[in-house]
Amino acid sequence: MLILGMLMMVQGQTDSAVTWRLQSRSADGKPAETPVAWDPKKTAVIVCDMWDLHHCLNAVRREKEMAPRAEAFLKAARDKGMLIIHAPSECMKPYEGTPGRKRAQEAPKAGNLPKEIGQWCSKIPPEEQGKYPIDQSDGGEDDDPVEHARWAAELKAKGLNPRAPWTRQTDMLTIDQDKDAITDSGVEVWNLLESRGIENVLLVGVHVNMCVAGRPFGLRQMSKNGKKVALVRDLTDSMYNPGCWPHVPHHRGTELFFEHLEKYVSPTVTSNQLLGGEAFRFKPVTGD
Repeated sequence: MLILGMLMMVQGQTDSAVTWRLQSRSADGKPAETPVAWDPKKTAVIVCDMWDLHHCLNAVRREKEMAPRAEAFLKAARDKGMLIIHAPSECMKPYEGTPGRKRAQEAPKAGNLPKEIGQWCSKIPPEEQGKYPIDQSDGGEDDDPVEHARWAAELKAKGLNPRAPWTRQTDMLTIDQDKDAITDSGVEVWNLLESRGIENVLLVGVHVNMCVAGRPFGLRQMSKNGKKVALVRDLTDSMYNPGCWPHVPHHRGTELFFEHLEKYVSPTVTSNQLLGGEAFRFKPVTGD
């Protein structure tokens, strides 16, 4: 009843606001939800590194499984008036000259540009209070070795670098050139946000323990520089190999990183808070 009352109070603040239940955790790991109402016109969704290809075959499989749900989420967010920023890192060349790319490049320079907004961020001060939850030192690939070798050979045969085969964002996600922006620059993202008065940022995409958290436009940079940022936790994946510590299934390794984020970096939400129904879940064959 208390949460229902809070939701009604929050929703009453503005007719167009979207209500989210931000999940955070205390130091002992106990989760708690806080309802907030975010003005769509002051909210952006950043799509992190949803590439067309990846060196990890299982990562490709999971992305393809998740992409239709992400597409539905982006469409609903766009229809509400949120800015969609597509950020397929290292893949700007295919988008040169497009309206979406120009929209990011031509955003007025922000007067409050954070000093390190163009850099990768591997840790923020609050994270010093805890222990990093998973060992990703091997790169996180969880492929069967035989399948992985076959996949690498296939990528090489196409003239691609098997270690970095991505060329653009997956075609499973729509880029609306009349509304969306395209950039992999933390500076350009910040300029877009500030020029439009955007205070709230949602992150979707891959991979949560690497790019989504650490990119110049990622969770850590947004959090430490004062944006109200949240991860859409059912629209992401991790690079975690169950053969590494703490030796849990892939999906559990992903959940452990969510818990770390919720304690020290940013809260999380789920896509059904916008779309309705149930949150997205990977099938066991790809989620484990």
